[in-house]
Amino acid sequence: MRAIMIQGAGSNVGKSLLVAGLARAFTRRGLRVRPFKPQNMSNNAAVTVDGGEIGRAQALQALACGVEPHTDMNPVLLKPETDTGAQIVVQGKRWGVAKARDYAAIKPRLMAPVLESFRRLGSEADLVIVEGAGSPAEVNLRAGDIANMGFARAAGVPVILTGDIDRGGVIAQLIGTQAVLDPEDAAMVKGFLINKFRGDPHLFDDGYALIAERTGWRGLGVVPWFPAAHRLPAEDALDIGGAERSGGYRIVCLQLARIANFDDLDPLKLEPGVSLTMLRAGEALPGDTDLVILPGSKSTVGDLAFLRAQGWNIDLVAHLRRGGRVLGLCGGYQMLGRVIHDPEGIEGAPGSTPGLGLLDIETTMSADKRLERVRGRHLPSGCAISGYEIHLGRSEGPDRDRPFAEIDGQPEGAMSADGRVVGTYLHGLFGEDGFRAAWLAGVGASASGLSYGAEVEATLDALAEHVERSVDLEALLAIAAAV
Repeated sequence: MRAIMIQGAGSNVGKSLLVAGLARAFTRRGLRVRPFKPQNMSNNAAVTVDGGEIGRAQALQALACGVEPHTDMNPVLLKPETDTGAQIVVQGKRWGVAKARDYAAIKPRLMAPVLESFRRLGSEADLVIVEGAGSPAEVNLRAGDIANMGFARAAGVPVILTGDIDRGGVIAQLIGTQAVLDPEDAAMVKGFLINKFRGDPHLFDDGYALIAERTGWRGLGVVPWFPAAHRLPAEDALDIGGAERSGGYRIVCLQLARIANFDDLDPLKLEPGVSLTMLRAGEALPGDTDLVILPGSKSTVGDLAFLRAQGWNIDLVAHLRRGGRVLGLCGGYQMLGRVIHDPEGIEGAPGSTPGLGLLDIETTMSADKRLERVRGRHLPSGCAISGYEIHLGRSEGPDRDRPFAEIDGQPEGAMSADGRVVGTYLHGLFGEDGFRAAWLAGVGASASGLSYGAEVEATLDALAEHVERSVDLEALLAIAAAV
């Protein structure tokens, strides 16, 4: 097994997309490729074939490799619950909760499961492409590091450093990173990539040569901007909207502070008859909105307070008075109810919090997390559905007598008496083409007949071709070390 690690000179330099493109490119050459990210921080998670959860980016990279996502692909997942604390998921299961200031003391204990997952994953691969997190230039976080150079050195994996030229200052990004790295860490870097270039790449020839001269690292390519990136599942909520369309059926999603599992929106943003808007803090709900989506949340009670602070609770009442619809997904479903009970203090101090009162249900939080892929039937349309559940808590009440779906013979979700407020714990539903078309028709929108799965596959192929044209893949493979 050979391995190579893509690290970034900063956050959001495009590492996840590069790994997906490289994974598909090498897979198309007949190699057994697996993605790996030692530590990820994201509230956008995917449920794996072995019943755990990993970052959504690694699930997309697994798809690029043509394999099912597995917990070994992302052994440590940090899910922020507040500005200073996060839930820690280790090898797919909830491990604990820690404040940011305490995590440094925990990290060294997590290297063992990280290396265990890496070696187990590698046992079935010809090539493992590892993605770093943030930047190794954050040398203040180096002690006990498991995400970047700490992992690279422990596992003996060579590093390719990637810079984002679209932001400007890419020469300083790369040369400056080498300047602040410990010499033994810097020795792990065997080459560099320039990402997100717009225009004529030859205009950067002198800059490219300067980086190679100053660092001694081999240049492996200048990757142009990939305009179809918005057609792939988004890892960051800020990337969801893409190019907004005018007209058509207008869906507005409330961008909660701890928004989670927002991949639900990805198929909708590609529908030509749908205009999808992410409503940000401080913005009022547009009066011409047809449907409001309350998305998943990593902190239901906290995001309910955030929602009220924006005045969106008042906007929702006015929206329904105008004849609009509301769909609550997972945490958003819980918010729609009359009350959220948290007797064990899962999300803060023990107690109960009034909900929005738009569904006649009550939710009780518990420490047991439900992680499961599901198949069933959407009851209003009769369509087959598939998706996944990833949540804490259970909801009960009279509106559950009008369920959204049937899963394993049991009712799931709830609906108001007039049918205009709906809640469900199911994620990933809109990726099912037949259901999405029937659901859009049911709410008064038009469906295009788009095959979402085929669209994602075609975009991954286009990404692979894009990377192949600009990256020296043979040199990259030669650098990849046997581990």
